[in-house]
Amino acid sequence: MATTFTSSQGLLLMIPNMYIMAGHRMPAVFHVAARSVAQQANNIFGDHQDVMTCRTTGVTMMCTASVQEVMDLAAVAHLTAVKSRVPFIHFFDGFRTSHEIQKIELIDLDAVAGLVDQEALDEFHRIAMNPEHPLHRTTVQGPDVYFQGQEANNATYNAIPGIVEGYMQGINKITGRDYHIFNYYGAPDADRVMVAMGSICDAAQEVVDYLNGRGEKVGLLQIHLFRPFDIQYFLNALPKTVKKIAAMDRSREPGAIAGAVYLDTCAALANRENAPEVYGGRYGLAGRDVTPAQIKAVFDNMKEENGKHLFTIGVNDDVTHLSLEVHEPLVTESADTVSCKFWGLGSDGTVGANKNSAKIIGDHAGMYTQAYFEYDSKKSYGITKSHLRFSKSPIRSTYLIKAADFLACHAQSYIQKYDMIHEIKDGGTFLLNTSWSGEELEKNLPGDVKKYIADHNVQFYTVDANRIARELGLGNHANLILQAAFFKLSKVMPVEDAVRYMKEAAQKTYAKKGEKVVNMNLAAVDAGINSPVKVEVPASWSQAVETRTVDENLPDVVKNIVIPCNRQRGDDLPVSALVPYQDGTYPMGTSKYDKRGIAAAIPHWDPNKCLQCNQCTFVCPHAAIRAYLVNEEEAKNAPAGFTMVDAKGAKGLKYR
Repeated sequence: MATTFTSSQGLLLMIPNMYIMAGHRMPAVFHVAARSVAQQANNIFGDHQDVMTCRTTGVTMMCTASVQEVMDLAAVAHLTAVKSRVPFIHFFDGFRTSHEIQKIELIDLDAVAGLVDQEALDEFHRIAMNPEHPLHRTTVQGPDVYFQGQEANNATYNAIPGIVEGYMQGINKITGRDYHIFNYYGAPDADRVMVAMGSICDAAQEVVDYLNGRGEKVGLLQIHLFRPFDIQYFLNALPKTVKKIAAMDRSREPGAIAGAVYLDTCAALANRENAPEVYGGRYGLAGRDVTPAQIKAVFDNMKEENGKHLFTIGVNDDVTHLSLEVHEPLVTESADTVSCKFWGLGSDGTVGANKNSAKIIGDHAGMYTQAYFEYDSKKSYGITKSHLRFSKSPIRSTYLIKAADFLACHAQSYIQKYDMIHEIKDGGTFLLNTSWSGEELEKNLPGDVKKYIADHNVQFYTVDANRIARELGLGNHANLILQAAFFKLSKVMPVEDAVRYMKEAAQKTYAKKGEKVVNMNLAAVDAGINSPVKVEVPASWSQAVETRTVDENLPDVVKNIVIPCNRQRGDDLPVSALVPYQDGTYPMGTSKYDKRGIAAAIPHWDPNKCLQCNQCTFVCPHAAIRAYLVNEEEAKNAPAGFTMVDAKGAKGLKYR
């Protein structure tokens, strides 16, 4: 039986085959990291727009919400496909789930194998194409029989919810957890319930606990089996006390009344006495973060007398006014959670170091760990933001860290460009990788950064990891130094234990490269422990003022779109800012305003050592390095500082 793993446009290309596979009752499993599809612009991040295009194909569709659920329930897709002979899509949120590192319990696959319906498996083998018992598949049917052929499969689809529920019960016995095709979480007598699927569910559980702890009566109905959508299971899972339901969609279907989850919820409640009032929400398109405050706004909207029946969260819609007002940030994670955030440079080793840190802490500190990495679309040398959480309790916080106990900036230029300092808690620890010290630090640190550090009692440290790396012979590889500094300052686990495990990992990683390389990396760990310098914050920093301004003479698209996006503040832009560019068309030449100044060291041409081989011009990815031959007249008219040497093998010419 075929299995494949796909996303986005790749999934869309399979849709014609899905119809045929479902019609032929040919079982297969598609595991999908659900992602956006190209519309007014390309986008690589996560939502449900790709899988929603498949919901009419006849495939079974199941959604999981977390890394643990993926581990536990992926097998249900295979077991059901064998038994029902219907292809199966198992999907989970792209990036938010597919790229999250979590400490989870492994399922006993030998026990899962015992759930396979051997008779159905044998039947699947019997229908294989074979010249010994040939069959004819894919006839052409007219209106006389095609309709009947479609209806003949009704009983099969009616049976699928029971099959999936049965296999979930089998998984429950193996794991000790409680999965159903619809799972309810919250107050048994809730008056307001959110209906959702995917990674929003874990965060919604946090908010449900928060609100119920303050006397409200709310709940979450999590969809696992989305197709076929079984009305009776849905109604049985809902508390009888529910007065209002908010059905949440992570996709947009232009022209439709609302999303599929909303429409299915309305259909499930249609023609029923005293049916709850249904609200429809859209959220999280293209990987937009979904915060506890936004989820609380959904429950608050249902409480209001004139709440919006169709709404969005996570954007400021000042055009069609669909967005809900979101108030102050809400902290719903476990009280013992340690949150850490790292701003790094793509390819600088920050992400790799943080993955290792999460594994060290998860393996040796007796804590649950979560590591999630936020990327931009620039690949190498783009911005990476690493979000790490550590807790004694399972971590349900499927949203980005906006209030960190430990915040690190691994690229010096970032502190002048990006508003990151506001992402640290009062009394938190901030580590800046910089070559500045003393007067230089005082001169170059932006005013708003100084003021926030002073006003919020931030413990401020600096380390010149790039200089240390060069001195150790590691070039630009400062990641181990910064990782060690993190363990020293964060105190997530005893620092001597962390050093031991880091050195063991370095030994294992670099053993093949020889003792010299191993020793350089071991020295980097020691340097990272010993090098952070605490900055004594002067009282004058409380009076510092914002010094970063935007040139009002810049073109509108640069002022209103390019600069906010480059400063990582694109999330703050209202819908009206994008109206002039709603068809995805932008003026030319905007990339020249994206000078990021990210290099820790600038290379210079040394004409005395240059072989004039021109390989540097050949490999330069941005064509910034150009070679020129200069004749006598050009050389005579060259401006001051125009460096030239005699060209090799070209008499009478100069080389630059």
